[in-house]
Order: sequence, then structure tokens, then C-alpha cells
Amino acid sequence: MRTITRAACAAAFAAMLGGCAYNMGPGDYHAVEARGEQSVRFGVVDSVKPVRIQPYNTGVGSTSGAFIGGIAGSNVGGGNGQIVGAIGGALIGSILGYNIEKSANELPGVEVTVLLDSGKYIAVVQEATEPFKPGDRVRILGGHNSTRVTH
Repeated sequence: MRTITRAACAAAFAAMLGGCAYNMGPGDYHAVEARGEQSVRFGVVDSVKPVRIQPYNTGVGSTSGAFIGGIAGSNVGGGNGQIVGAIGGALIGSILGYNIEKSANELPGVEVTVLLDSGKYIAVVQEATEPFKPGDRVRILGGHNSTRVTH
């Protein structure tokens, strides 16, 4: 019975973490960016470098891990041992939950360096949803503190 309960908790935890994911590709916009004016520049891709985009820490992983770890740890020992087990389980669960959330929401990204037609170089980091290679003619959209590179 405990195995089923633990499996159900782990599945619920994984589902919660999936809801924390966000997209940062050239075709993804936040609501505040819709209907807003953007500047458009053109250039040529100079270089492309793969990167990892680290997620925002929502606290869901740490909190859920602490909760689950505290419950699991409270089943250790008896009397005062249960209290110590619950505290230790909460600490370990919090650390594990944070790391699981971080790795579950990490995105493959790309750093695109572009030589603009004006002669200026810029670099933009975004989710790797569109392939770029040196020599590609691209357009750069900018506005609302957000810049993206598209073909």
C-alpha cells in the first residue's frame, strides 16, 4: 500500500513540475508583448552556440519535496525519532525537489550572434526551436525588453 501511495505522490509531483515549464522560442510571446510595436532589424548570422536556459525558481519543487520528504521521514523511528526523521526528510526532500524542478524545466537554447546590416554585432539567447547556421539571413525583432531572431 505504501508503494502505491509513494508512486501516486511521485506522479503528482512530476505533473506539478511539468506545469512550471515555459517557452522562450522565437515564436513564443507573453500577453504583454501582444499588440505592441517592435523594431525590426536585419542581418546575417555570424555564429551559433548551444546553451542551456535555466528555469525560474518557482518554489514548487522545493515545497513539494519538503512536504513529501517530511511525511516520508516521519515514518522513521518512533517518538522523538519521528520528529527528527520528519525534519531530515523535509530538508532532503526540499533539496531533491528543487533539483528535480530545475532539471525538468531546463531548456535547450541557442546563442545567435548576428552582424546587423548597420555593421553592429548583437547576440541573442533564445530557445532552440529554430535552426540557425552562419550565413543565414535573419530578422531581429525587439521590443518590451525582449529580442528574438527569426528567419
